[in-house]
Amino acid sequence: MTNDDVLNLIFKISDEIKFEVNENQIVTVLEKQDHFIQRFFRRLKFKIPMYKRTELDKYGSFVFLQIDGEKTVEEIGSKLELKYGEESHPLYERLLLFLNHIEINCNYINRIN
Repeated sequence: MTNDDVLNLIFKISDEIKFEVNENQIVTVLEKQDHFIQRFFRRLKFKIPMYKRTELDKYGSFVFLQIDGEKTVEEIGSKLELKYGEESHPLYERLLLFLNHIEINCNYINRIN
């Protein structure tokens, strides 16, 4: 994949993911904990929450809220740089690392193209 290919990738938030956004625009991802072992222990009255809550930081939240199935990685990066300037650098290295992590390891987003 060339640099241009990577910058033209488009992602959308997975249909499986539920999330909340607070008044400060911080995203908390809610992952359902519905494994048969968790259900079993719940029946035994163990207090196992239905959702695992993962709060993203301000950069992660900003990027997550930009993912709409239309914006490219390059467009998201431009918006991130506009909002956070030098704080966001090295821009695309960090952005691509984050997007790769939430796609591959967390399954929060899906690649469209």
